[in-house]
Amino acid sequence: MHKMRLIRILIPLLLLLVGILFSPVSATNVSTPVIQLSIEGVIGPATDDYIERALETAAEQQAQLVVILMDTPGGLDSAMRGIIKNITNSYVPVASYVAPTGARAASAGTYILYASHIAAMAPGTNLGAATPVRIGGISPSDIKDKTEEAKPDNKTTLEHKAINDAVAYIRGLAQLHNRNQEWAEKAVREAASLPANDALKQNVIDIIASGLADLLQQIDGREVLIQGQTRNLNTAGLTLREINPDWRSDFLSVITNPNVAYILMLIGIYGLIFEFSNPGTVVPGTVGGICLLLAMYSFQLLPINYAGMGLILLGLVLMVGEAFQPSFGILGIGGVTSFVMGSIILMDTNVPGFGINISLIISFAVSSVILFVFVVGMAIKARRRPVVSGQEELLGAEAVVIESFKRNGRVNIHSENWSAVCDTPLSKGQHVKVTDIKGLKLQVEPLPPSKQEEEQ
Repeated sequence: MHKMRLIRILIPLLLLLVGILFSPVSATNVSTPVIQLSIEGVIGPATDDYIERALETAAEQQAQLVVILMDTPGGLDSAMRGIIKNITNSYVPVASYVAPTGARAASAGTYILYASHIAAMAPGTNLGAATPVRIGGISPSDIKDKTEEAKPDNKTTLEHKAINDAVAYIRGLAQLHNRNQEWAEKAVREAASLPANDALKQNVIDIIASGLADLLQQIDGREVLIQGQTRNLNTAGLTLREINPDWRSDFLSVITNPNVAYILMLIGIYGLIFEFSNPGTVVPGTVGGICLLLAMYSFQLLPINYAGMGLILLGLVLMVGEAFQPSFGILGIGGVTSFVMGSIILMDTNVPGFGINISLIISFAVSSVILFVFVVGMAIKARRRPVVSGQEELLGAEAVVIESFKRNGRVNIHSENWSAVCDTPLSKGQHVKVTDIKGLKLQVEPLPPSKQEEEQ
């Protein structure tokens, strides 16, 4: 009897425990968090790397949702497209949220907002101005004027291609989530912008939320399309788990700064030049090699104009040539001009934050002139001067015979008496030239008569 009672008590308890462990509430609220990411400032390669790895982490943790807080003026087209590919291919729903109040999602930020499964904005924020600026900085007025031209030149054709490509791209993103395609095209062709309230009214975004808690409350129960399948969001009461950029993202952000990459390249080139001119120094070559490899890695991720890179290298070569072969400044001036022009056009984009500071260019141009033309030039001239100390200095110098001798005798040179050997008989007071040194004896030969007369 006691055993039967015990079994009757234990079975309900076991069933209750199994129900708790495998209930949907537990699986949703504990094991599936909401991941919070942030995009602040200009979008570049480091941002792309950060979002890609964070979305992979979210998928591994089976997150219910990823929220990207966004406040950006735009960025590089390549980085933007990389982020959008990661969002559209993500198995975890992504909500882009322009916040806090006063934030914006301009240019590349507008594309990312359109690509996200949920597009949200905080009150007092704005989006738009999505005209591409990669090719020469295209303004809406330029596009309008050049559209009316009967025979556009090559440059106009390239601009139209860039605009049409951007329009097709953003309209395709709008179709994914049934958002306003007409305004998306207007944002590209006319650089149109919208505040949050108008964006909601025109079906550009889905939600206006006062904060993250409000956002999660509003999207609770909403259906989103993920990899062709409809999924219901269950976000009410979920905890936020923030993923910040790690050391790798911070390091990538530093070295992909165009100014830093530019400095690394020049340090690398200078280091290798010093190492080749002074073999065995080791330190300049080692530091230069590391800096040059880091610069090449950065340039691989940045939009580089290779004509600009070629002009920089040509300028350095011309300045080195001026140091080795003085040309009355022709090579030096040409080198500085080539160096400055190459530095100015090195970055093949007009995106704010991805240009090289003109003061940095001028500083390196001046320092390069000083380094190569003056310092290296003076060092080469000093090397070419005759030796003025040691036994080597005696070679080619003139001496005076102290006493007449036929084979061995003594000569005076630099106020010192030396033993001398000569195959020709010499007379007292005769001027001779030192041709060789053997131990403490000088090999001499008489100077020509004309030279003797000049000396006398």
